[in-house]
Amino acid sequence: MHPVIEVRDVYKSFKTVDAVRGVDLAIHPGQFVALLGPNGAGKTTLVEMIEGIQHPDRGDIFVMGKPWKGNEDELHRAIGLSLQETRFIDKLTVKETLRLFASFYDLDGDRVSEILATVGLAEKQDAYTVNLSGGQRQRLALGIALLNRPRILLLDEPTTGLDPNARREIWSILLDLKARGKTSLLLTTHYMEEAEQLCDYIMILDHGKVLQEGTLDQLLEAKTGEKIIEFALEESGSSIHRFASDSPFPIHWDPRNGRASIAIAHIESELPKFLRFLESHRAQLKTMECRRKTLDDLFTVLTGRRLSE
Repeated sequence: MHPVIEVRDVYKSFKTVDAVRGVDLAIHPGQFVALLGPNGAGKTTLVEMIEGIQHPDRGDIFVMGKPWKGNEDELHRAIGLSLQETRFIDKLTVKETLRLFASFYDLDGDRVSEILATVGLAEKQDAYTVNLSGGQRQRLALGIALLNRPRILLLDEPTTGLDPNARREIWSILLDLKARGKTSLLLTTHYMEEAEQLCDYIMILDHGKVLQEGTLDQLLEAKTGEKIIEFALEESGSSIHRFASDSPFPIHWDPRNGRASIAIAHIESELPKFLRFLESHRAQLKTMECRRKTLDDLFTVLTGRRLSE
């Protein structure tokens, strides 16, 4: 199958900032892809170029196999779009807002009713948009993006600032959409759990470049082992730095919680080796726990900092 979105060696700069640097991307029909990275990674700029809002300095972008130039009307009708924040007219109700956007596509009231049910806003259809909660506003924005039955859905950090319950309501809508298999999704997020829950394929971006990409399992098996050992020492955290360079495994220090961590592949053989290393430096463990590696751990290995930093 041909990709519904194809990005080839794209670059974009703003004055002194290289926002996107040589990104390649392909999304196939029905595929859900996440662009995962911290603020400033280049995610929004890349999506805006795919939307046709920005134009690349170099490289090519094809949507439904076609460039934007000369195909704007056709491609706009194939795309559903929701930005980080959507402004509504305060004194329009939820239903009136959906009717307004439905009129742009010559859609009738039946489609508006379908969307109200899909995004769980039927009971709020007569409420003014100014009175909606943050989660309800984002569900309305998602409903607008879905009105025209888009083949491609572009969501730019749709759950930023939402509480956990509101975030999961958005996830539930998107997972139902995914199960139908008719829509491709490109999602930008800095929540690793969101990328894990929703997407088949994840691209980790930082400073405009793709650091790593693959399925969740492929990413978590890359670079380092599958297990993370987190520990704290009886002495102050700064003492770790005195002997960290001698460690058989790279030690990552997190000053926020005063803990350090290592990644290992074979806990049975490698953990005893690390414990002997600590003993040889007379370092006494205060706490230690073993857990499965996460995307945040992988980002730390790749960049030396966490996604939230």
